[in-house]
Amino acid sequence: MAEATTRAGQKQQPPSWADIPRDLAIHVLRFLPAQVDRACFAAVCPKWRAAARQAVLPAPLPLLALPDGTFYCIPHGKAFRFPLPGCAGYKTAACGRWLVFPRDDGCFLVDPITGSTVALPALSRVRLRPPNAVARYVNVGIEGQNAHAHMFYPHATWMHIRSLHEMMPINKLLMCSPNLVAALIGSTLANAARNSQILVCQPGASSWSVRAYDKCELFEDMAFYRGKLYALNHEENLLIINISQDPRTGDPQISRIGQVIKGDSRYSTMIDTMDKKKLYLVESCGALLMVRRKVCCRMAGDTVVSGQSEFEVFEADFEHSQWVSVTTLGGDQMVFLGRPCSRAVSASQYGMPGDQIFFLDDVLENAKEYDYEDETTSVSVYDMRSAEVSFPLPMAWKHEMIPATWLFPWG
Repeated sequence: MAEATTRAGQKQQPPSWADIPRDLAIHVLRFLPAQVDRACFAAVCPKWRAAARQAVLPAPLPLLALPDGTFYCIPHGKAFRFPLPGCAGYKTAACGRWLVFPRDDGCFLVDPITGSTVALPALSRVRLRPPNAVARYVNVGIEGQNAHAHMFYPHATWMHIRSLHEMMPINKLLMCSPNLVAALIGSTLANAARNSQILVCQPGASSWSVRAYDKCELFEDMAFYRGKLYALNHEENLLIINISQDPRTGDPQISRIGQVIKGDSRYSTMIDTMDKKKLYLVESCGALLMVRRKVCCRMAGDTVVSGQSEFEVFEADFEHSQWVSVTTLGGDQMVFLGRPCSRAVSASQYGMPGDQIFFLDDVLENAKEYDYEDETTSVSVYDMRSAEVSFPLPMAWKHEMIPATWLFPWG
């Protein structure tokens, strides 16, 4: 076909993509849920960059971070790295845009997008309440033996599980507000199981605060919901952590821990089965949800091997102090579920179906509880309508790379 020419016989230049109307460019941009696609869109030309700045768009889908410094931009399967150094080697995430890195016996937070950092106190610097608290023990005779066991009394407390020589595991860390950080700090002691205690601090402060004689719990998750801090233990009890200020320093401290929902004892443990239970807290459509995940396991010789996961979802009924089973996330909602960070988002704004749970094999204790059939893992999706698990995303990584985590750097 002959090229179009002007009346003067000169070749006519094809129209430029930069010349499309701004409203049309913004309309195209709304069909790009991944941040990497939006960045490429803005890089086309100055007019598209201006359209990207002016557009009112839903937050992009989350990033998936791996501890080697690799990132994935959902829903794409191509790995990338941020130009800023120091994104490898994180230990967990702090619900939102922060990665948590160890330093000495404490940690600091890094935003991989901007490079911003937040310093947190060392775990050796903890203000005890009361300040003169000491660990208490009792000698208990061992039946049939002329010996005694040194037992925690009256129960395991922070005074028993704290370690002055080892880096204690951070099981969960929440940046609740600019003035409040909460953490579940675990034990390195074999006889303390996976018990942990709740510590709070202010970013940049010199120390954490802990109620020294509170009973340590097998905490599963924490959430900052409607301006209040909640924790969920393995018995599915929902606890509220009341925060006050230290009258001398103004730093946050825990004034009281109360139970608002008692878990159903029938589901608090899975003693009669090899299956493993994991619990998560996530806010969706203004409600606080507990997601119960059952990892179905089987024996392969002497090894416990994991299989498919099954899910149940419950809504916190604060008025009647109970968990209420629900069969939907809210219709239009989908949940990105992870031990360090979970969040519900509207599915329709991305052109995706609702009532889906995107989940990861991201829990460090998995390696102690069971083995895997495959060397690699990926993002799994549970459909609440069909009760089926699928693996629709192309990325994959080795199990040794856990803990993978979701990041929500843009909102």
